[in-house]
Amino acid sequence: MPLARRGEIWLIDLGFAAKTRPAVVLSVGFSDDERAIVSFVPRTTSVRGTRYEVPHIARGFEPGAFDAQGISGLPSAKLIRKLGGVEPAVLAAVEDSVRRWLGLA
Repeated sequence: MPLARRGEIWLIDLGFAAKTRPAVVLSVGFSDDERAIVSFVPRTTSVRGTRYEVPHIARGFEPGAFDAQGISGLPSAKLIRKLGGVEPAVLAAVEDSVRRWLGLA
């Protein structure tokens, strides 16, 4: 089972309709007695410019954004491969965006 770390970008199998997408991992690690669930925010290249999107431009990726409105969790078995990571400032911006979306800010 892949061990994803907070701030890493992974290619994730989101199912038949959503296909595979890159996403930034937000959850912390889990222990053996906990569910192997990874929380993430998907990355999109269909940027709409909403207040819940965090722009992301990096080598190896088309210009896009992390969309906090798509926050989700899946079993770690759905992680396909690690694609890289985000800078601490980008991770902080994604966290802020998620807090706004969930009404926690």
